Amino acid sequence: MTRIIHLSDLHFGFERRELIEPLLDLVNGAEANLVVVTGDLTHRGRSSQFARARAFLRRIEAPLIAVPGNHDIPLYRLTDRMMQPYLRYRRSIADELEPIGHVGAVRVQGLNSVDPMSWQRGILTPAQMRRAVEAVQPDCINIVALHHPMQQRPEVDKALMRGASDALALFERSGVDLVLSGHLHIWSAGAFLAPSGRSLLQIQGGTALCAREDDLQNEFAVLDFAGDELAIHRHVSPMNERGFRPPQIIRFRREGGLWQPG
Repeated sequence: MTRIIHLSDLHFGFERRELIEPLLDLVNGAEANLVVVTGDLTHRGRSSQFARARAFLRRIEAPLIAVPGNHDIPLYRLTDRMMQPYLRYRRSIADELEPIGHVGAVRVQGLNSVDPMSWQRGILTPAQMRRAVEAVQPDCINIVALHHPMQQRPEVDKALMRGASDALALFERSGVDLVLSGHLHIWSAGAFLAPSGRSLLQIQGGTALCAREDDLQNEFAVLDFAGDELAIHRHVSPMNERGFRPPQIIRFRREGGLWQPG
């Protein structure tokens, strides 16, 4: 079995501080093979917020990779956003914006979906798409991790990332098995599977620490891969509670190359 922890949207600078220790206890207690953080480590991309995010990440005992989110670049300082958008991220988190994690039979390819020209919307370029699919390894579970989602439900009022539809079609044709994302602060796992299943499973993480009351809850997920079986342990902390509830377990399996619930 290979265990991956998916964290997203930490939002240091506007985080629930009382939840930091319970989150770290569960993350370290899970003894994961890899932790994947899909962006928005900070709330406004400020140096002090990056320092807090860095301190948090350094306390995670498992190997870790992270990709930026739109909140990790300057919002109001337009010159900095255009000329050196990732300066603080690179100083505090990692110089590599599209890291790779490879543990057991699972390979995770990070992609930087941030668009400094648009700030919130996000983009995947054809060159990024090619890099992702050229690195697919047939003997692995191939995961792409990025901040912006590839699809959204009709009720979501944010503009879909540029290039999302093309990337989704290419990833599915090319053997990408799973996509991890965040951004919306809305949990979703398997929502975009066809009735007969699909070869690509999307997991959209909620926010792990953001204190915005409209989000209603914080959460993260532990993914256990065992052959063609995937068990997702979804840990949720409602905003009016000081810790995480026992996890909900969601299962998927692959049959004939297609993911299906169960």
